[in-house]
Order: sequence, then structure tokens, then C-alpha cells
Amino acid sequence: MPPRGQSDPTMLGCEFVLYWMHHAVRGHENPSLDVAICFARMLGLPLLVYHAVCEQYPYASDRHHTFILQGARDVQRELADRGISYVFHLQRCGTRGSHLRDLVRRSAILISDEMPVEPITGWTQRLVTMCETPILSVDSSCVVPVPLVKRAYTRAFEYRDATRRLYAQRVTAEYHDQPSDCAMFEGELPFETIDLQRADLAQLTAACQIDHSVAPVADTPGGTRAGYARWEAFKKKGLRSYARRRNDAADHSGVSRLSAYFHFGMISPLRVAREATEFAAEKFLDELLIWRELAFHFCFHMGEKVDTLDGIPDWARETLFQHAGDRRTEHHSWETLSRGVTGDALWDDCQQSLLKHGELHNNVRMTWGKAFLKWTQSPERALQMAIDLNHRYALDGRDPSSYGGLLWCFGQFDRPFEPEQPVLGTVRPRELDEHAQRINLEKFRSVVHRPIVARPPSVAIVGAGIAGLIAARTLADHGLQVRLFDKSRGVGGRLATRRTTEGLRFDHGAQYFTARDNRFLRYVRSWVDDGVVAPFSGRIVHLRAGEVLGEKSDTPRYVARPTMNVLAKHLADQLDVRFETTVSELQRVGTARWRLIDAQQQSLGEFDRVICNCPPPQSAPLLAGHSDLSKRIQTIKMNPCWAVMMHRSNRSESLDFDGAFVDSSPLSWICRDSSKPGRQVDSGECWVLHASAAWSIEHLEDDPNNVSEALIEAFAKATGEAAGKLQYVAAHRWRYAIPVDVLEESCLWDSTEGLGACGDWCGGPRVEGAFLSGMAVAGQLLREVTIDRPAFHAGEELFADQ
Repeated sequence: MPPRGQSDPTMLGCEFVLYWMHHAVRGHENPSLDVAICFARMLGLPLLVYHAVCEQYPYASDRHHTFILQGARDVQRELADRGISYVFHLQRCGTRGSHLRDLVRRSAILISDEMPVEPITGWTQRLVTMCETPILSVDSSCVVPVPLVKRAYTRAFEYRDATRRLYAQRVTAEYHDQPSDCAMFEGELPFETIDLQRADLAQLTAACQIDHSVAPVADTPGGTRAGYARWEAFKKKGLRSYARRRNDAADHSGVSRLSAYFHFGMISPLRVAREATEFAAEKFLDELLIWRELAFHFCFHMGEKVDTLDGIPDWARETLFQHAGDRRTEHHSWETLSRGVTGDALWDDCQQSLLKHGELHNNVRMTWGKAFLKWTQSPERALQMAIDLNHRYALDGRDPSSYGGLLWCFGQFDRPFEPEQPVLGTVRPRELDEHAQRINLEKFRSVVHRPIVARPPSVAIVGAGIAGLIAARTLADHGLQVRLFDKSRGVGGRLATRRTTEGLRFDHGAQYFTARDNRFLRYVRSWVDDGVVAPFSGRIVHLRAGEVLGEKSDTPRYVARPTMNVLAKHLADQLDVRFETTVSELQRVGTARWRLIDAQQQSLGEFDRVICNCPPPQSAPLLAGHSDLSKRIQTIKMNPCWAVMMHRSNRSESLDFDGAFVDSSPLSWICRDSSKPGRQVDSGECWVLHASAAWSIEHLEDDPNNVSEALIEAFAKATGEAAGKLQYVAAHRWRYAIPVDVLEESCLWDSTEGLGACGDWCGGPRVEGAFLSGMAVAGQLLREVTIDRPAFHAGEELFADQ
């Protein structure tokens, strides 16, 4: 498209021509690269190819990061062979900065790959406002570039007719790369470029603040070499039968599975189209050129509308709004949908294909996408959910073709269908139960639930606190065999609830939690949707000697309902947990497995990997002699905390707050526990008192009765009100309650020994910190077994003759 910006590209002081590579990640048949070479030659300036991956793109995860890094590794090698200057920057801890902006300001002109969807459109527009450098976007994704078609088409036959001549001219045309005869930039850069040929991609990804719960896909590695290997295999054994087999989602080799490589431009659509023409593969070409490029042109002309219902036709929007109030027979939260546990067999298999393998056959994707309208509270929410789950898990997510497929589910590129139906109105229906009858569901399930790697490891997790639970669930959702062991009678660790014979309940451990990180916040919102969690809107104050010093209600707080350990039980659902089992020792078995030994010196089984989710004084001895991790863990000191639970006979009329941080007292926190959502009592009120760390250390071995007496007296002094008649009192000692110093790392992992550790003493001393730590250690394990590791092929060739 035309350059954007105001300055003359021949202006003095410009150091180079900059090519920002992001969606044409290849060193051949790349129009963006060739345009950059031509400008460098014309302006007499050196060329610099800049490729970067940041942490802020939507749905950034280990899966997307790894695929991009693998592609970058290939293009780095390819451009080096051509003598082209290529630099790669990965945003991570210690290397963050506005490097693209700064490079653009130093350049005579910026050449960018055209990608007509967010975040690229937004980033490009910000560069226009921040820099005077001209910006030129080049379409390297389409055989018919988007500037050649002057409007958006919404029907495939109309687009086919309008572009017939253009395709006839361009599909078979040979592509000739520009010679790399311009100078190459060798000056200073504001960052250290990464040599990806020697880099450990798993370690690089671990250093990024992204979603570590979505694993890389061993079966679909990124890069030009892997992309063309798949294309060559498909040409040999799948292309000729494509028209006959393409609609069978149970036929894993019936389609090319190239969409992720096209999305990032790791293979050339120009080459693929040219070679497919030699096979007279008309139906494949129709999908590649007409349907795929129709979506690109549509997104180019529609802009930001494609992320909303403004991206569908008026008739579809009107009919969906007219039926927005129709009764939904089911409602599913984001978490239920994302994990594929709705209870509908076909839909769940579709979602688990996305979750485990980053792909979903287009024929079932259409049925998968239609279901959101009936399972969410509004058409807007349905589209939002479809976009989220597709873009988060699919390797081709955020592609214009993805938008095309999703918007089709809501009526785009289609026509009204009569008669009207509940919820859908006149939008074309695709019922799950009807589709399930048309597909070989057993065969489809074998494709979906194939292992994510050739040899999936078995995993033991010692400790069923929040970190251990989310680690276990993340691994289990990816198909790994996981078993948890906990010495207690229930899950949750300090996310605990005391139940009494009188029917009282006290949250005597974690009192509430906050959510600051989006990786955790999306789960919290889903738990609220499911009724597992509720906002705690009680009045929280700062208290000293009966005087309220200030309000402490600036941070949203949440509690599980009706008790805190309900959240732990929710996370533990369907996990294999062995309770009242103390793991006292790890024994090495051979060179790659571990045997767990209990307190009675009995074997608890053998496992390939072991993760410790215990307090540091318990994790360190388990790992001692096996891994240097134990030395790091030994440096962590945990403070104790005495907790007192009391039920007052009468409700207080003078204490007009629900919780308080207490100063100058043996207490650090007090809370009217019965004021939390779902915890009302028939009479009186329940209070939980937490002692300060200093007082708990001083009185660590005191008799619980004496502790209760002392802290109840401190309650009276802190509030200015005597506790009065108490119907229930008990004290509980948390020996390892709060970490004094938290490790900077979100978890610890020893890839050589296959041992890891996680908990709230890694990354952050809160429920949120524990959750993210468990997610991080699961990510460490998943990266280790998937990145550049053999995939599972069930003893079959990828493309079998049929």
C-alpha cells in the first residue's frame, strides 16, 4: 500500500532502509524483502532486516512464541546464506524497550509486511503518529495483493468473478528474487541480537512474561523447512485426493495443514499456488486463493470491525439481536469452554484439538463456532469467546482467514436461512448432534487425543496446593499422566477451610486473593461466571488501637464461595490425587525415572518427572542430593502464622468494617468471616484473627489455648470492643505461612534431572503468585518435551494413500 508519513526518504541523517519482518518470515519469494532491497539500492543506503517478538501481542503464549522462534531460526539461516543483514530481538526480562520505534526513526523508510488485522494494524498506526519516517506495507501473503481489489466482497462467487483475470495472470508466473546487491547495515543496535542457531528456544521462551499454560506443538514445528516438508508430503500423497477427502475431519491427512505456515509467511503462497496448478488441483486452489484471499481482502477493507459484530452483514446482526433474549438451554464459562469440558462429545473434542495440537479441521470448526451463540448470554459475547479460544490456541489464530471462518459462523459470506430458529434467527444452523452423526467420531477422537509427543512423560506432583493443582491440570489437559500426593486429607494447602461439628465454617488460611496479572485474571473472571468465586466488597480498613486510620478498599478482592477451599476442589476436579500420603524420599531409577517413597518406606510408583509443591523446608530435603535446586530452596525463609477462629454470640453494632490490617498489635489481620459471600450464619458472627509474623515466631510452640486467649485479648484492644461471649474458639498454627523473600524466578526447573519446584515463594507471595508459579513449572516441562522433539505419528505416514 502507499507510504504513510511525511518525510522525504532521501533526508540527511538516515542510516538504513528498514524492513520490519513479521508475517513474511522467509528469505525467498518475499515481495516485502525485495521491495526493501530495491529501496536500499535506489537510496544508496544499507539494508537492515529487523524481526522481533514481543510479550504484548494478544494471546502471547509458549505455543505462538515457539512457532515464531523456530521460523526465525530458519529465516536467519536463509538470509545469512544470501548475505542479508538480519537481526532478531526477543522481548524478555532485561531486554525490554521501544526498539522498533527507535529503529524506524533512524531509517529512511520502513517496509512492513501487510497484515490487515490487529495487532499489526494498531502497531503500524502508532508508528505513524510517533515517527516521521515513511512507512510502506507490502502484501506478501496473497497472490492477488490487497491493494488491487478496491472493495470488500462478502460472497465467494462475486470475489471469484471479480478477480478471475488477475489470478489468471499471476498464479503461474515465475517469481524471481531480487539479488542482494545492496549494502548491509553493520552499525550499532539498541539491543543484542540473538543467534538462534545456537540458542535454547525453551530457555528463551521461559524468560518471557507470557502464557506458559499453552504448550508448543511438536507435531507442527515452525519454520520454512518444516512447512515445505509438509507441503511436499501433501503434494505426494494428499493433493490429488483433496477434493474427495477435505470435508472428513476424521481423515487427518485429507487436508494440507499448512495454515499456520501461511499465517506467518514461512512458506510462499505464490510457490504453493504455482505448484498446485501443475496438479490441476482446482478445489485446493479455490480454497487457497478464493476463500483464503477473500478473507484477507475483506479484513483489509473492513479494518477493526472484524473484531466485532460490525463485521457481519446487517441482516445477520439484526436477526441475532432480535433473538438475543431467547432462552439459552446451557451456559458455559470461559474456563469450561477453553478446556473442552462442556459435556458435548463432538464440541469438546474440537476444543481439545485446539488445546492440544493448535489446529482444528475447518469442517468441524464451523460447527464448533456456531455453538457459542447458544452457550453464551449474547451474540457479542459469543463472538468474543470464539475469537478468544481460536486465537489463543490455534497456530493460525489472528489470521484474516481465521476471522473469515469465525465471522462465517455468525452469517458473514453467507445468506439468510429460513425458517427462523431460536437464538440463531436466520443465521445458518449447524447442529452438533447432527454433525456427530455424519462423522466417524471414534476415528476423530483418535486424531484429537493422540499424544502431543512421541513419548509423553509421567509426572508426580508432591503437594496439592494451588501451584501443584494448576500445574497438574495444565499437564493433564495436554494429555499427560499426572498424579498428585498430599499428606493432608484435602487439597488446597493454605487455601483452607475449618468446618466444625456445630456447622460453622472458617477460612483460617488465605483470607482472600487479588488478581493483577491478566494470565490469572481471566481465570478469576471465569470462576465468578461459574459461581465458584465472588468479589469480596466488604469494608477493609487500617486499624490501630481502636482507631480507623484509613480505608484499604482500593484493590478488588475475591473469595471462593461458600468457602475458600472450594476453589482448590474446583481445580482438583478429575485429577488423580492421593491424600494422607507423605512422600519422604525420591530414589533414582536407572537414568531417567524417579521412584517415590512414603513414610513407611513403601514405593508410591515410578515417574519420569517430579514437581515439588511443598513449603521450602519440605521441598529442599526431597531434592537434596539429586539437584542443585535444593540449595536455592534452602535460602527461602518462611514465617509462621497463628490463626484464631471464633464465633461471637452476638453481632457487633459498633464495628462497621469487615476486615482490617492491624498495626502495633500481636495481630496483623482480622476479618468478619461471616460477612464474605455465601458465609452467613444464623446467629452471631464468625471472625478469623491472624497474628503478626513477629508474634507468631515468638510464640511458635505455645499451647493453642494460650494463643487463643492472647489473640482474643489483642482483638479487643485493636477494635476497642471486647469479644464477648464466644460459642466456638480454636487456634491453628501455620508453620510455613508467608515467604520472607521471594525468588525472582516464577518456578525452579532442573531439565537434566527432570525435577522442579513451585509455590508462592516463587514469583509472588499470594494466591496469584502460587497460581502463576504452577503454570510456569508446567510450562517448563511442556517446553522441554515438545520443542524440537519428535512428534507422535501412531506408526503411520503423515499422508497415507487412500
